[in-house]
Amino acid sequence: MHRLFVAIRPPRAIREQLLALMQGISGARWHSDEQLHLTLRFIGDVDRHRAEDVAAALGHIAFPQFEIALRGIGHFGDLSRQRQLWAGVSPHRDLEKLHAKVDSALRQIGIEPDRRAFLPHITIARLNRNAGPIDAFAETHGGLSSDPFAVGHFALFESSLGREGARYETIARYPLA
Repeated sequence: MHRLFVAIRPPRAIREQLLALMQGISGARWHSDEQLHLTLRFIGDVDRHRAEDVAAALGHIAFPQFEIALRGIGHFGDLSRQRQLWAGVSPHRDLEKLHAKVDSALRQIGIEPDRRAFLPHITIARLNRNAGPIDAFAETHGGLSSDPFAVGHFALFESSLGREGARYETIARYPLA
């Protein structure tokens, strides 16, 4: 089985900016450079034939290049139990349109649509039960921003879980026109 997702890798300068933030929360599992991405669509476990269908379907997507920028810090989970810490991105419109195209291409080959609302973000840490409070981190970095950066392609990734966390391998890259 292949655990797949579709994502955008931010450029090196943006990843370095995010990596520089990663401290100040005890028990946080900070993402490595190789793990930083903006998920367009999580697909999940599929067999080899379905993985090939996914790769082919994504190759038919036509979409123009666009720009986004880092904007703010947020978290998933409620106030008593945050699970993930993320960097936001803006504007959302082109990302939402590209997400819809990816979702449509996958539905055409029989993959169920994503039922969750699409919230564009780059996860920077996973927070376990013993993680310290994020208040000081959020206050310090809540105004996170970057210069706009070009999104010139998206990619299909395979995720493998190991002792050191998730490892991501690029399966295919899809240029934007």
